[in-house]
Amino acid sequence: MSWLNYHHLLYFWTVARSGSIAKASEELHLAQPTISAQLKLLEESLGHKLLERQGRRLVLTDVGRTVLRYADDIFRLGNELKNVVNGLPSGQPLRFAVGVTDVIPKLVAERLLEPAFDVSPDIRITCREGPLPQLLASLALHELDVVLADAPSSEPVSVRSFNHLLGKCGVSFFAAPKLAHLAKGFPRALDGAPTLLPSEASSVRRSLEMWFDAQRVHPIIVGDFDDYALLKAFGQRGHGFFAAPSVIEAEVCRQFNVSVIGRTEDIETCFYAISVERRLRHPAGVAIAETARSRLFG
Repeated sequence: MSWLNYHHLLYFWTVARSGSIAKASEELHLAQPTISAQLKLLEESLGHKLLERQGRRLVLTDVGRTVLRYADDIFRLGNELKNVVNGLPSGQPLRFAVGVTDVIPKLVAERLLEPAFDVSPDIRITCREGPLPQLLASLALHELDVVLADAPSSEPVSVRSFNHLLGKCGVSFFAAPKLAHLAKGFPRALDGAPTLLPSEASSVRRSLEMWFDAQRVHPIIVGDFDDYALLKAFGQRGHGFFAAPSVIEAEVCRQFNVSVIGRTEDIETCFYAISVERRLRHPAGVAIAETARSRLFG
């Protein structure tokens, strides 16, 4: 059996990430001819060209991009193995980089993330918000440990991703005092009433519209929003009724001075943790999943 030389793979990985042999030479503290020779040996052992020169730049071939994806996983797992066996170095904070899709209500994101702060007194959490495809791209590059989303990953990314269901709940409808009368005769009272909806990119928007059709009610859409917090702020002012996951019902009423005008279990809002691992491994990711399943949605 022909074994892969992982030193050669490390040199290739460093060159590919840094963009040049010169920069890799500085990072690895090796002479440039040494790195060039090791890269050639790796290409010979694999039987494919991995890098090719375009002008003064080195670019990855198609095979090189495939090898780089595997190298990313190999060296990420190597670092993970060292941390598991040796523990984190003294004084070094436990870092947790998490992405949160911009359609998840802030109150839900807050409750999902809260258990991560209890994992270690030295934990340092970096939270990034954005659309799911953008966050999945960062996850594929290992810039994020996990992504929290309201829909499973189905986007094409450079490495496989795995969906871990955290929980699901029904939907509650809220209104400011001037629209509180909508509670009488719900859901028929929603017909012709002003409503504030999440953007069309949100999975719950499609579910709400289908539910309205099933109930044969046609609210008047007076606004749709990417930002759930802004949506609720206008709902607080009485511009329209709005919906939110039932799991945060009490917090929504208290924070925005609104009341519940109705509920439905026919609309399910689901929440996922997405990772590049088949099982969540980061302690903070594990804590988020366990708490969500046992307490938040349990």
